[in-house]
Amino acid sequence: MEIIALPHEMQRWAEAARQRGETIAFVPTMGFLHEGHLTLMREGRKRATLLASSLFVNPTQFGPNEDFSRYPRDFERDCALMREVPVDVLFAPEPDVIYPKGFQTWVEVTEMTKGLCGAHRPGHFRGVTTVVAKLFNIVKPHIALFGEKDYQQLRTIERMVQDLNFPIEIVPVATVREPDGLAMSSRNAYLTPDQRQQALALHGSLRAAEAAFKSGVRDPQQLVSVASAWLQKTPEVQLEYIETADAKTLEQVTHIDRPVVLAIAARVGSTRLIDNLVLVP
Repeated sequence: MEIIALPHEMQRWAEAARQRGETIAFVPTMGFLHEGHLTLMREGRKRATLLASSLFVNPTQFGPNEDFSRYPRDFERDCALMREVPVDVLFAPEPDVIYPKGFQTWVEVTEMTKGLCGAHRPGHFRGVTTVVAKLFNIVKPHIALFGEKDYQQLRTIERMVQDLNFPIEIVPVATVREPDGLAMSSRNAYLTPDQRQQALALHGSLRAAEAAFKSGVRDPQQLVSVASAWLQKTPEVQLEYIETADAKTLEQVTHIDRPVVLAIAARVGSTRLIDNLVLVP
């Protein structure tokens, strides 16, 4: 696996690969890899002749009181896992390379980022779309793969790619879960054993709402109430939101007559976790 730190060198690598007729699949990450990341990479391996990844803990998507400084990092472990996939090239820049002195250009998807996590993390998605746009211009992939666990992020990036005419196919990949249902996340590393058990309440609340949906409930607020009642069985979990939204546009819905996403964010101790399920009538 080749490791590249500078944008112009990564661009040169990608341009040479394209001239040879190669296709490039790309999986951007913030590192501290888990099976969810590796599933994206294995899928990318199948879909193109070359697999690229990036490892960059993006400071602009963290708020002032969030966990940027303590976000888990283990570069050598991550590289070893990528080599097993195998990844062909890793782009691993430093922050001052991505945001050099005088940087002042931002990419923002306006409407899709107002609700759900966007309402609780001001500026977060502006940081995400800006860095992903930069990575697309640096790595020059034909396809890029993103997990459905970060559902609002996935839909926002799809919107950006469509609106700005990026010649890139975005491939969604289903959420990868632990055997007990917990959605895999790098932030799960923060959880104590007790908190790890409490965190199961997020998926449990979604499954309770899903059961009500399968029984015929089509009122979004009723489903939210079912999920909230389930979550109250675990008072240690501090709910941030449970909401439904149109699965494509993320607009609010008053009646479920098309696919919707039921999304949740909550804190277990000081750790913020998210999860979702898509409900299809």
